[in-house]
Amino acid sequence: MTANNKRVVVITGLGAVTPIGLNAAESFQAALDGVCGIAPITAFDTTDSKVKLAAEVKGFDADALLGKREVRRMDRFTQFALAAAAEAVQDSALDMEQIDRCRAGVIVSSGIGGLGTIEAEHTKGEQRGFERVSPHFIPMAICNMAAGHIAIAYDLHGVCSCPVTACAGGTMAIGDAFRQIRDGYADVMLCGGAEASITPLGIGGFTSMKALSESADPNRASIPFDAERGGFVMGEGAAILVLEELSHAKARGAHIYAELAGYAANCDAYHITAPAPDGAGAIACMRQALADAGVVPGDVSYINAHGTGTPLNDKTETAAIKAVFGADAAKLPVSSTKSMTGHLLGAAGAVEAVFSALTIQRDMLPPTLNYLVEDAECQLDVVPNRARPAKANVVLSNSLGFGGHNAVLVLRKFTA
Repeated sequence: MTANNKRVVVITGLGAVTPIGLNAAESFQAALDGVCGIAPITAFDTTDSKVKLAAEVKGFDADALLGKREVRRMDRFTQFALAAAAEAVQDSALDMEQIDRCRAGVIVSSGIGGLGTIEAEHTKGEQRGFERVSPHFIPMAICNMAAGHIAIAYDLHGVCSCPVTACAGGTMAIGDAFRQIRDGYADVMLCGGAEASITPLGIGGFTSMKALSESADPNRASIPFDAERGGFVMGEGAAILVLEELSHAKARGAHIYAELAGYAANCDAYHITAPAPDGAGAIACMRQALADAGVVPGDVSYINAHGTGTPLNDKTETAAIKAVFGADAAKLPVSSTKSMTGHLLGAAGAVEAVFSALTIQRDMLPPTLNYLVEDAECQLDVVPNRARPAKANVVLSNSLGFGGHNAVLVLRKFTA
């Protein structure tokens, strides 16, 4: 227990499937190496599309991981989630036979769910009649099914849910799981996010609202904080973290990546897609998360920014960081790993939480890749183009989603 009688929560397992790696360690090393996961879309024919690029997961063999029969009953986002969960559980070395399964749960976000399944089954329904669609259509499409499948796979009987809060979803899933443990309702939680929306409708919808970069150059498409940025690049994948109450982790000799020390979530209540221009929601959210963790702005070593590469987001997030950190903002490293992974929507915050934990473990800051042209409205130390060794004791991970949803995690180096 801490002085305020809240339990300490630690991260003991990591798993990820991303556009730059098929596991957490590979993905983070690729980020440190400046690997860009953005390339021409292969999932569908983009001949008539304005947007030609996305950050697809490469080399993912769902059949080998999950079995052909099971794969046919799961959308791609659920496949990613199960693969990431299997890695996280193995990495944590949890013995599922030894834990109290009623005090272990799952919270996994998805912003859109089984969009590929929805499109395919709608086409089938138009051709054959809508009562001829797959009986698996609904459970394949609904957003909560990644969480449901993970709970079934590991026979976990605690809370099982799915926050659907756009680009803040993965972060909120982790924050909600953190509170389940800290407030005494659970001892172990699997949490994160999964997304697979690189489909004709997904890309078309975001293109129509002018949110996506239309650059044909993979190295100038996802360029957060750069003056030439013109939109985000869609990504896909999943990340899952294992959270544990500290004494539970210590009792089994678990490896601890970091402490999850604080969390806050709020809403701009301003516009369905645009952030509040003064950054008030993001400012309040960062301040609340820092207070929740019991740290002050000067304690923060690094921020993994939301950093989407849209003109409004990056300008607003920069202003919010300057408001919270004052004079320290000029020397505080702030990078966007979306420059390499693209934007994974409901999985973005989960991938970035994994990267934040590994940043703390390795004392290495991932860069903002392909940063070339300084923007007067985004003047921060964006760790341009090359990873940087630096002591990372306290890390913030920001997520700012459509609908005005804001969520911030505070991770801290664990000391026994």
